[in-house]
Amino acid sequence: MLEFATSSTTTNTFRVTPTTANITHPVHRCIPSAVHHRPSCLYQPSSILLQHKCSISLCYNFNPIKAMAETETFRTPVDDHQSFGHGKKQALISLSDKKDLAFLGNGLQGLGYTIVSTGGTASALENAGVTVTKVEQLTCFPEMLDGRVKTLHPNIHGGILARRDQRHHMEALTEHGISTFDVVVVNLYPFYDKVSSANGITFEDGIENIDIGGPAMIRAAAKNHKDVLVVVDSEDYAALLDFLHGKHGDGQQFRRKLAWKAFQHVASYDSAVSEWLWKQTAGEEKFPPSITIPLSLKSSLRYGENPHQKAAYYVDKSLSEVNAGGIATAIQLHGKEMSYNNYLDADAAWNCVSEFKNPTCVIVKHTNPCGVASRDVVIEAYRLAVKADPVSAFGGIVAFNVEVDEDLAKEIREFRSPTDGETRMFYEIVIAPKYSKKGLEILRGKSKTLRILEAIKNEKGKLSLRQVGGGWLAQESDDLIPQDIQFNVVSEKTPQASELRDAEFAWLCVKHVKSNAIVIAKNNCMLGMGSGQPNRLESMRIAMRKAGDEAKGAAMASDAFFPFAWRDAVEEACENGIGVIAEPGGSIRDGDAIACCNKYGVSLLFTKVRHFRH
Repeated sequence: MLEFATSSTTTNTFRVTPTTANITHPVHRCIPSAVHHRPSCLYQPSSILLQHKCSISLCYNFNPIKAMAETETFRTPVDDHQSFGHGKKQALISLSDKKDLAFLGNGLQGLGYTIVSTGGTASALENAGVTVTKVEQLTCFPEMLDGRVKTLHPNIHGGILARRDQRHHMEALTEHGISTFDVVVVNLYPFYDKVSSANGITFEDGIENIDIGGPAMIRAAAKNHKDVLVVVDSEDYAALLDFLHGKHGDGQQFRRKLAWKAFQHVASYDSAVSEWLWKQTAGEEKFPPSITIPLSLKSSLRYGENPHQKAAYYVDKSLSEVNAGGIATAIQLHGKEMSYNNYLDADAAWNCVSEFKNPTCVIVKHTNPCGVASRDVVIEAYRLAVKADPVSAFGGIVAFNVEVDEDLAKEIREFRSPTDGETRMFYEIVIAPKYSKKGLEILRGKSKTLRILEAIKNEKGKLSLRQVGGGWLAQESDDLIPQDIQFNVVSEKTPQASELRDAEFAWLCVKHVKSNAIVIAKNNCMLGMGSGQPNRLESMRIAMRKAGDEAKGAAMASDAFFPFAWRDAVEEACENGIGVIAEPGGSIRDGDAIACCNKYGVSLLFTKVRHFRH
């Protein structure tokens, strides 16, 4: 057992009395031949502290024996610094990212703060001309265990957590010679950057980059924010110094905001560690028992889907999204600020156009592709995409999967609507993977408000999340393309090679159309589409009306099976001259669909893949 005794004289006693007992791993007193080095200590408690030229080592013997009962007494003189005042202003700084550290350190020192710091942060401060007290001078212990233990000590955390309005807290600090901290500035090991780097990282290195002492100090200071200012972001250094100069009106609100930011910082950090560890241990399991998604506010929006709804835009900081592309990481090169609906439409357009290998143009209106075309020459693809539905294309989002050069930019700027040959086409957004210098200059001249986005293709294999009241739905993203599946011929007529290509193109388009979805296409061009109807027959009729006479010999794709064939969508499509139909199959009336297509000499393909989109 351990007994602590304090004499009334100037000598403190630390008595170690092992109790005789049968223990599995007994402890033996070892007298080392060498003296362990420890740093000089500025502050010693008035109750108990071992003299630093004396040390105790514990040895472990794994053979069960009885420990001998004996008592050893060590005496230490009381240091002159044992009564350490609480009036001195102290700031604790420990940073991995040392951006603007000199500005902060000199600012705090100019305000009369004593700066306490660790390792590299202390060295950087000293190089900037700031006087620094090393943490080990307070803890009386050196940094140890390869840096795993630096600040995990009562002399640090007592000074952070003590409540100034609690007399017994302050008396405890005085008794143990601990001084308070008024400011704590900490950021964490770059775990996120390390484990998401292109070069990768070993599991062991990942573990070593998990910060322990940093989050402990941040959480302690944030909990005690009434008395301690906690800062985790270099962007807040100026505001901190202004506050300390008395330039903030509501002090407690400022403190609470910093505390909130601190807890959020640690929560995001922990979510990255959790996500990384799950991937290291879960194997092929896609859905962890719990998920924390760190979202970072990118911008406030003018409004949501409608003007009476407030809205904001957040970026997903999950490790799975690092360098994974998508609209969230797009760079806006020109134009008016993005709106809530702009983001939704841009996401739909970019996801669709990124699916195609050949030069392709996709035009989207209200998240539905109203025009899609692929050609060797992208200008031709653009013209055909507009032609598919020029009324819907006006005011839409136009996306390309190739560079927008000078010629294409001129075509976008000057192209007239096919409806009257006069009205210049207007778009909300243009999206492409890159722009030539001249092409960008031309597009910028089209309109001051035209939003021009440069985006990276979305990676496959992401987890798709969607909110419902009180919960979230999670699923794998729908990444299948025609090359991943089989188009099985179930009709008497076998499609020609060109007809099969048309069916594949229509099938790839229909996966991006809202259910119930029908797409009619030919020669790598969408001719018409019907979307969002409560019955498939009506969607087919809308698509057929848009395609017009061009539907003859074209391919038709459906996102799901046809529940009826005779006097329904399948027969009407056959009567209007459709040459090949692609659908998943799986209906109890598949036989009717096959028989209907055989009657009209139409090829029918079953894909066994459904493409619902709600």
